[in-house]
Amino acid sequence: MPLWPVYTGTNEPHDGIEKLPPPPPWRAFDGGPPLRAPDAAADASAVSPDRMHRAATYQATEQTVQLVNAALYLRRPLLVTGPPGTGKSSLVYAVARELRLGPVLRWNVTSRSTLHDGLYQYDPLSRLYAARQEATRQDRTGATAEGSAEATGDGSGIEHHLRLGPLGTALLPYARPRALLIDEIDKSDLDLPNDLLNVLEEGQYEIPELVRASRSAADGIAEVLADGTDERVPVARGRVRCRAFPFVVLTSNGEREFPPAFLRRCVTLHLRQPDDRHLAGIVRAHLGEPDAYAQTLIERFLARAGAGDLATDQLLNAIYLARSADLDTGSLDQLAEQLMPFLGRSAQSDVF
Repeated sequence: MPLWPVYTGTNEPHDGIEKLPPPPPWRAFDGGPPLRAPDAAADASAVSPDRMHRAATYQATEQTVQLVNAALYLRRPLLVTGPPGTGKSSLVYAVARELRLGPVLRWNVTSRSTLHDGLYQYDPLSRLYAARQEATRQDRTGATAEGSAEATGDGSGIEHHLRLGPLGTALLPYARPRALLIDEIDKSDLDLPNDLLNVLEEGQYEIPELVRASRSAADGIAEVLADGTDERVPVARGRVRCRAFPFVVLTSNGEREFPPAFLRRCVTLHLRQPDDRHLAGIVRAHLGEPDAYAQTLIERFLARAGAGDLATDQLLNAIYLARSADLDTGSLDQLAEQLMPFLGRSAQSDVF
């Protein structure tokens, strides 16, 4: 029987992802053969102490739970918007941990990012150097170059100089969906959201270098490195098609608008500054039950939040130091003032 909600927001890992209903007919994918997702600890960067702590302590709202499940059911990307510090990037780590989706694949977008960067990276110079090294070795040993992939330049050694990117890895035919974070998509070049449309809609892409190389290969199978690990995965005829559509989270700080065609293909979640109960729950999850002074800082944080952007991290830092440093109340107040300036404004203009 289908399960709703699959993602519960309780931070208790389970295998509920296996109870997702079949996808809508227009979102069904048939890539294969199915691959097993890597172990959760396979990517050291994805399981750093900071990210694992945030995943285990993430406090999801009811709206967040509902829209995450909508994205999972519909096999659609989740576009998460909101002010800095509201947990946009932490959400994907919490979902991946609870649903046991393996290491989170992460693509940090900049103004220079292109679709190609997310799909794969190919280094032709390293391949040329390897071919020259092989030719030199054969000259020294007197061996024939016939049948040597690198020396003949027939393309069959190209997989040794190619690595899939985070988006390209997420679209491999894994039996379970992988989790992919495309962080700060609003910082991208204007063309990137549109360039993503076809790949995210079709759930597939080609690697032209491998397509050409497969024409002279016996079985057309290339073993290439996946993102985040040293594991090699098979790619047939240079074409990758997903099996379980990945759980894709795109984050935006609201610095730009997106094309309607892009927005209609996403489930959109807007995160707001937490209210008093939610904020107390966040503090409790990270630092334990708030004491009297921590409660005072929470009230001050909420009172100031309406006048400018503040991040929850700022409050957590202030409460942690208040508990850890041997300071009087006046000194703690001054320290908290310095730790919680409005973002994007001069700290000297703040009134604590």
